[in-house]
Formats: sequence, structure tokens, C-alpha cells
Amino acid sequence: MIARVQPLTTTRAVRGSFDYRIAPGQAPVVGSLLRIPFRSRSLLGVVVELADASQLPPERLAEPEAVLGPGIGDDLVALSAWMAAEYCSTRARALQLMIPPGAAAGRGPRLALVAELADAGERALSSGEARLTDRQRELLAALRDGPELASRLGTGSLRRLADRGLVSIERRPVSRRPDLHALGRASASPPPLTDEQAAALAEIERSLASGRAGDAPALLLHGVTGSGKTEVYLGAVAAALAAGRTAIVLVPEIALTPQTVWRFRARFGDIVAVLHSALAPGERHDEWMRLRSGEARVCIGPRSAVLAPLDDIGLIVVDEEHESSYKHEGDPRYDARTVARERARAHGALLLLGSATPRPESALEAARLRLRRRVDGRPLPSVRVLDMRDRHRPLHPETTIALADLRRAGGKAIVLLNRRGWSNFLSCRACGRVWLCPNCDVALVLHRDGRFVACHHCGHGEPVPARCDRCASVSVARHGAGTERIEHELREALGDEAFPVMRLDADSSTLAQRAATLQRFAAAGSGVLVGTQMVAKGHDFPGVSLGVVIDADQTLRFPDFRAEERTFTLITQLAGRTGRGSDGGRVLVQTLAPEARPIGFAAQHDSDGFLADELRRRRALGYPPYASLIRVVCAAADEEAARGIAHGLRLRLGPVDGAVLGPAPLFRLRGRARSQLVVKARDRRPAIEAVGRAVELVAPDAARRGATVSVDVDPQ
Repeated sequence: MIARVQPLTTTRAVRGSFDYRIAPGQAPVVGSLLRIPFRSRSLLGVVVELADASQLPPERLAEPEAVLGPGIGDDLVALSAWMAAEYCSTRARALQLMIPPGAAAGRGPRLALVAELADAGERALSSGEARLTDRQRELLAALRDGPELASRLGTGSLRRLADRGLVSIERRPVSRRPDLHALGRASASPPPLTDEQAAALAEIERSLASGRAGDAPALLLHGVTGSGKTEVYLGAVAAALAAGRTAIVLVPEIALTPQTVWRFRARFGDIVAVLHSALAPGERHDEWMRLRSGEARVCIGPRSAVLAPLDDIGLIVVDEEHESSYKHEGDPRYDARTVARERARAHGALLLLGSATPRPESALEAARLRLRRRVDGRPLPSVRVLDMRDRHRPLHPETTIALADLRRAGGKAIVLLNRRGWSNFLSCRACGRVWLCPNCDVALVLHRDGRFVACHHCGHGEPVPARCDRCASVSVARHGAGTERIEHELREALGDEAFPVMRLDADSSTLAQRAATLQRFAAAGSGVLVGTQMVAKGHDFPGVSLGVVIDADQTLRFPDFRAEERTFTLITQLAGRTGRGSDGGRVLVQTLAPEARPIGFAAQHDSDGFLADELRRRRALGYPPYASLIRVVCAAADEEAARGIAHGLRLRLGPVDGAVLGPAPLFRLRGRARSQLVVKARDRRPAIEAVGRAVELVAPDAARRGATVSVDVDPQ
């Protein structure tokens, strides 16, 4: 037998699989992970096909050095070929996202000493004839409930019992389980469903039972915030499990994974596994293995969980499907929502999308299930738009008064400003100089109470200048406000032990620190949570009665056709975090564009009106979902090389059913000049194929000039 193996190398120069002769005693299958000799190196490879013969004689074929434990399923092998074609990448790069975590480092199961009660130990406990100290009797009783890690009970004491034959001690694989930071409590039994929830779940169950879910359009659970979408997901997963199938549940942020897992584990127990990049390497490996072996049948996690090694998938849920975090930034730049659709098709599974603010693409293409009311019957919060055009401080006077009133009443508020740091940028009042990153053509952001300025693209940081090194002026001005400054101002004006002010943003460092902030805010009787967009994502804090959006029109100022969608989503999602308790809620939206359409639709909670208006605009301008976008970025150390490769790519593209925009220069990033093309195509597949061919043709020239070419299909 011949194994056709894809070497796991990142270079585009290695294309296709290579034949290896299967050695005696080796029995790889499609998806097996091998260590193979490749040229002068030893590499990992994945078996993508088995064959009876090769074009080369057997004596000229090398043999794999080793078969490395369980590999991936043949469905993921097929998916890797689809991802490589769909995202103009290589199959090897796609497979690297799918193999067991830590496989390249040779990571395996953790072995530890495990103690187990022997028959003689059970008799000694029951009869009381054996001479045992109180401590020894206590140890034997502890082992009656099952095997236990020797280190937890005391290895020395257990060895003495083992010498008497009362206990057995051996080294066994021990699963490393994630330490989840849960918020609140979760019920093991489902609550009564509202009529809308019951109707939506019945439709989902009909789709699951039809056996044709993979060929049908996705279902879109379009429900207002607080309408109980998660309870519908739980019911859908229960239906999939009852049918003997497995399920994947995707969430947009790692920070939201623990609370979701907490609810699903309360309902389904230990068959729920979690996968995300913030887990310790050993934990991630062991959770992956639980899914691969079938011990776990439900996987929860952010975008990478869409590649979970589950068999016979019956349901894939994409919660908060509007979130751009479902797009992977590395190569291949896959969109987890699109990959979920392909996996659902391949498995005959149901794809269930959920959001209070669905994407126009999903609203057009999926069958909608509506949840128009909150589960507790409470109304959505009132929204008041505050005009900031004649204001010079970050907080409107009405906002300051509302927060002061809330402090006296002992309530909770969430303040959203989608910009971290202290100030947006620094400038010299004398000569006009703006402090820029030396590696990127962007302004440095002031951080940490004025101690340093940093670049949010490459991480470069430097001390805050005391004077301008161009004109020696000491008149250095700070412009704009970020979450750090808002946190500081609120603490100065309102904060104390009874009314704490907390901050949640990307500068909050680790997942554990962010989870601790959320737990502290949930447990507090009153206070304020200040943060970037992550404070508006899926949190359920019943005590929040005030929401504030600062600089709500900020996203409208970006050159992005999704700018209006993002503005509407941000305000609507923040409004959804308020008014879930008995005190009701209200939202204050500070903006320089009070007449902007998305702000008006959000103030009226009019999702249907916004979607209809946005789809009309997208159709007129030829944007998704009425066209597909493909972005190609050429980067090099010097501007001429980046521009030259981009022009060469444009010439090799040939005719496209649509438009090709560029090449156009982009701002320098991490010390490299960049130039980009954007393909706006009416026919998706031929355009992707044309871009893929063009990239292959310019790849040798790019490598020779030290340039890189990255392709982003459906850029965010």
C-alpha cells in the first residue's frame, strides 16, 4: 500500500501530496499523522489518500518514520482541500489548523500516579479486622468513590498501604481539564419556554428530523437581546444528542466561552468539551482527544472550534453570528461561519445562526425564526441620542447627571467607548508634529495615565515625550479619549468602595483577568463597567439599568462599507445589556452625527428597518451579499517592490466578472510597505480561482524580492 502524504510546511512552493511506502507493522488511515523524511528534514505529514500503487517504483519511495497516535477524520481531510481552494491558501496550512494541539512538539497524554482501592482494602474497611490508623481508614474510604491522584491524598501514605496489598498504585494517563471561570449559576433543568421560543425550537427539531438539514438553508434565530436564544440553542443541542449525533457551538469571544460552557455542562454534563487558544497546551490537547475519541460529544469555543474533530455532526450553532471575530487573521484567512456552512453540508447537519443584529448576508440567505420579546416580558430600554457637536469633554452633562443619580440609587451601568488607551494621539501645539509609530504609518496612543505611548498594530512603545524633539516646544497636546481616561474620570468623580469603576478591554491582559473583572461586576451591588466593544457581547447582568455609548459615530468615520452595520450593531448590542432587571433601563448615545441612519434605527430598536435599508444600499452599490470581495495585499521592505508585485498580480488576473480596484497603497505596517488589490466579483468561484492562479504566478517573483502576498476572501 502507498500513503499519499501532505507534508505540513508553510511554504507555497511545496504543492500536492507525496507518495510513501507503508512499512511493515504500520497501518495508517486517511487522516493519520505521520513523521516523514522530506528532503533533508524530518516533518509532520497527514495521510490524504491511500493507494495500491505509485508512479514511482516501490524501492524509490521512502517509508514514514512513525505513525503518531490518532489523526484527524477523513471529513477534515476533505475540508482541508476545500479551505485551501476557497481561501487561496495551501492544503498544508489548512491541515495545520486541524491536527491535535501540541502534535508538532510531540505532546501526549499526562501520566500520573493513580491510587485505587484493592479488594483486600475493601475487606479491611468492611470487616474492621485489619489494623488501620484513623488516617489509613480515611484514605481507604476516600478511594471507595473511585481512583484518585496519589499526589492529592499523599503518595507516601498510599505506598505503605500498597505494600500491604490494600491499595494499587500505577501510572496512568490523566486528563487535564480547563479551569473555567463561570459567571453566576446555571440550572440543570430547562425552564418553561415562551411561545416564541417553543415555536422556534419546534422548527429546529423538524429540520433536524428531516434528514436533509445539510442541503437546506441555514436557520437564523433573529431574537432581541434577552429573548432567550441560548435556551433555544440548548434545546437544539438536546435534540441533536437524542438523535445520536454531535454538536458544535461557536461563540465570538474567548471571554464568553466559560459562561456558555457553564450553562451547557449544567444541562449535559461531562460530554461537553471546550476548545480555545487560551487553554494551557496540555488542557487543549486533552480536550481535543476527548472529542476525537467520542468521550465528549459537544464542543464549545470561538472560531477554531468549527474544526473540532467530531464525527456525525448533527448541529452547528453560531451565536452572535454578526461578529467579525469569526474571521481568522492568519493564513488561511477563513471565516468560521462559511466553514460551518461547509461542514454542515458535508455532515448533513443543521446550521443555526443567532443574533439580535444579524448580518445583511444572513438575513437574505437564511430562513428566519423570530423572537420579538424578552423572556421576562420586560420592554427594551429607552434610547436617548445626545448631540455632542458643541461639547468639548468626553461626557455629556446629561450622562454625568445620570451616572451620579445611579450612584445615589445604588445601581449598575455599562459605559462603552470602542477605543482603548488614554488619548488618541499626541501633537506639538507649536509645530504641529504628531507622534507616529516608527514601524507603522499610524499615530501612537497614550496609555496608563500618561506614562507611555504605544502602537496598537505592532506593539511598539516609548515614554511620553516631555518636549518636541523637532522644535523643542514643551507644549505637547493630548487629543481624544480612550477607555483608560474615561475610567480615570469616573473614578475621580464617582468611584468608591460602594460604587466601583472597572475596565474591560484588550489591555486587561489575560483571559483570567477579564473573567475576574466580569465576575466582580456581576457580584457587585452597584458600580460601572467601562470598556470597548467586548462589554456589549453576550453578557447577562440583570442589575444593569443604564447604558452609555460614547462617540457612537466613531465607526461611521472608517472607509468601510460595513461601517453603518457596525454602528447599528454596537449601539443595539450595548442597549441589550441594560434593562434586564426589575428597574428597567435606558441608554444614552453620545454622537457627533445624531441624524445618522444607523443611530436612528438603533434608537428605535428597528432591526428589520435597518436590514431592509442596508440591503437596498448594498444592492445599489454592488456589495455583499450581492457580490463577493477578495482583498490581496502585497508587502515588502520597500515601496517599489510592494507596488511592483501588486501590478504584476493585476496583469495576471485577467478579466473578472465585476471590478478590480487598485493597486493602491496601504499604510506601512510593522516596517513593511504595502499595496493592495480588491476584486469585487459577481461570480464568486471563478474570481477566487483567478486570484489563486495569479498568486501562484507571481509567487516566485515575490519570493525573489522578499515580498509576501496574502489573500483575504470576504475581508472584514
